Amino acid sequence: MKTQIAVRNLRLCTKDCLCLYVCPTGASDTENSIIDTEKCVGCGVCAKACPSGAISMVPVEYPPQQKKVKEVLEVSYALSGNKAKEEKIALQLAQSAETDGLYRLMTAAAKSIRLVNEDLLRESGYMLPQSGNTHKLLREWMENPSTADFPAEAAGKLLELLPDNDQAAPDNDQAREKLAVTYRCTVCGHVFQVPDGEEPVCPVCKASGDKLERIG
Repeated sequence: MKTQIAVRNLRLCTKDCLCLYVCPTGASDTENSIIDTEKCVGCGVCAKACPSGAISMVPVEYPPQQKKVKEVLEVSYALSGNKAKEEKIALQLAQSAETDGLYRLMTAAAKSIRLVNEDLLRESGYMLPQSGNTHKLLREWMENPSTADFPAEAAGKLLELLPDNDQAAPDNDQAREKLAVTYRCTVCGHVFQVPDGEEPVCPVCKASGDKLERIG
């Protein structure tokens, strides 16, 4: 039974076509350039032969993602939202730039901001298709689409096809998190949790009351 399959990054492919000669099953020889995963036996010969590094071997079944601490997720998601706003501003400045130099500078800034934001989302688990975060986000988009033409049907199909490994491996920590309330201290910025119903006090600066902001 194969444990991995070959995938081709079409943006990197330089059409050297060495994979066509070494593939034992013809899986790499397709009309749309996408490797046929049904024919692929996972030998990895095509990936080793590809001079442009366009072919990678990926596991057939992904393991559950590394567990993320809720406090880290809250901060990462907030930073991601800020980065999205920064990218939008940079693109707007690029579109209204009166000189070529300013246009190129703002375009480069937007791209660098996008790369940082992708790292934030990746670390938060939002770019892993098998994560509970991705499933939750897809469900939220289906229930509250951002635009009238949002492909809700496609999002529903993805939910059917993609396994939720977090659901497959629940633990006691996740159950306890549901009973906790998250606060951010407006004095020192510390994010912490307390059991639902318990009076919150910042463990760092001891602030309480209206100095604390409930965020989850």
